[in-house]
Amino acid sequence: MITVIKPCSSTTQRSNGVFMISLDFELYWGVRDKLTKEAYGKNILGVRSVIPAVLKLFKQYHIHATWAIVGFLFFKNKGELINQLPEQLPNYEDKNLSPYPYIDSLNSSEFEDPFHFSPSLIKIISTHLYQEIGTHTFSHYYCLEKGQTKAEFEKDLEKSVYIAKQHNINLKSIVFPRNQVNSEYLSICKQLGITSYRGNNPGWFYQPMNHSSITKNLKRCFRYIDSYLNLSGHNTYKIDHQDNHLPLNLPASRFLRPYSKRFRFFESIRLNRICSELTHAAKTGEIYHLWWHPHNFGINLDENILFLEKIFIHFSKLKKKYGMESMNMSELSHMILSQ
Repeated sequence: MITVIKPCSSTTQRSNGVFMISLDFELYWGVRDKLTKEAYGKNILGVRSVIPAVLKLFKQYHIHATWAIVGFLFFKNKGELINQLPEQLPNYEDKNLSPYPYIDSLNSSEFEDPFHFSPSLIKIISTHLYQEIGTHTFSHYYCLEKGQTKAEFEKDLEKSVYIAKQHNINLKSIVFPRNQVNSEYLSICKQLGITSYRGNNPGWFYQPMNHSSITKNLKRCFRYIDSYLNLSGHNTYKIDHQDNHLPLNLPASRFLRPYSKRFRFFESIRLNRICSELTHAAKTGEIYHLWWHPHNFGINLDENILFLEKIFIHFSKLKKKYGMESMNMSELSHMILSQ
């Protein structure tokens, strides 16, 4: 058994609910194989404004969060990255999934290439209170895609740990790219000091899938509807103190979808969906785990920040009434293990 956070059951629970946030910080590495710069470039470049705005809001409402960062982003330039490539590279059957052949086309530095390098943003995050730097693997590694191996993943994660340590960061949490959790790889995470990972919501349409999954479009459709209508329940979790094998599974509850002008008339429904889940977690002493990518806010920043603040205002009320707490992944896993 590897899961320590389970859907509502008879397991031991905290007296106070926990509001957890994790962000997948990946820039263009996270969408390179799916979207062109022409189609999505504004979202990526907008991250330079998103992160300061989100951190400002976090500070105002005392929000703790985990930033799962792609290891490539730590480098100042292409030369540094090339000098630190893993001993083994992922041998995906779909060659487009590998970012390594693409590296040659990059510009040299963060100043010239804000799509692929961002040590300055990482430094800003690391200087803010209650913000944990986690890993999103070194190369935005896909753990369920055909062709790649456990040994290749190990070399990738070793590089993530190494480059983080060069910046005085000790990695404790991992978020798997595209939420492709591979249970066979968790032992490697444990060996390299990872104490928690963000697992998937237990609903069937939230289960991990690879690029070639024949049900991916159907699952995405249900996930989208679930953001507005209650198809999967409250998605909050209790802590099982008896099942504390490492790394701990801290499942996602809800993906925070970005503002859409097309669906702007349904924003109140989307907000109510999240706030009702938060309220349930506060009342029952359970965990609610919200996540998104900074580039999701890369356009329509004002609307997205306003929506996020409404969530935090609601959390503040729950904090006052029920004692709900904000915790990042490392803090929660430390609490579980200490108990």
